[in-house]
Amino acid sequence: MKLETKEFETRMKKSIAAYQEALSVIRAGRANANVLAHVMVDYYGTPTAITQMAEVKVTDPKTLVIQPWDASTVKSIEKAIQASDVGINPQSDGKVIRLVFPQLTEERRKEIKKGLVKQSEDAKVAVRNIRRDANDKSKAMKKNGEMTEDELKSSDKAIQDLTDKYIKEIDAITADKEKEIMAI
Repeated sequence: MKLETKEFETRMKKSIAAYQEALSVIRAGRANANVLAHVMVDYYGTPTAITQMAEVKVTDPKTLVIQPWDASTVKSIEKAIQASDVGINPQSDGKVIRLVFPQLTEERRKEIKKGLVKQSEDAKVAVRNIRRDANDKSKAMKKNGEMTEDELKSSDKAIQDLTDKYIKEIDAITADKEKEIMAI
């Protein structure tokens, strides 16, 4: 009986999705609404995402406009953005908040790229850990007599092929993000 790889493939896909989610908040010198995804505003005592209390739109490549549905929340949204790690000071006219994304310096681009390489390696490690789990399971099945030597080799190859596929996907995602970051 060959090892069923579906559960391990699902876990690898989840690792890729988590990596892509982590990359979506990295700003590359252009307006991106995802930078606000993790910013929470104290809305009547409840931490609430900005996207649930305001319309967030990209008006041009450098500007993000936040228009709260309740005008009384403008100040609290401003404070939440300032307290977050977005790194941009909000500009408000009392009704609308604007975030103007500055052009990144070459030094800052390289710094972001280094962080990206580290995140990429973390994602690869996660995929390799899943491979290790799968290999451990197939070895246990072999030891328990549920699998022959040939089935073990076949299972190990299938898991390695899956691992290679997702490592390549991580590399492709990373290369795309690097291009985006290094583009002026």
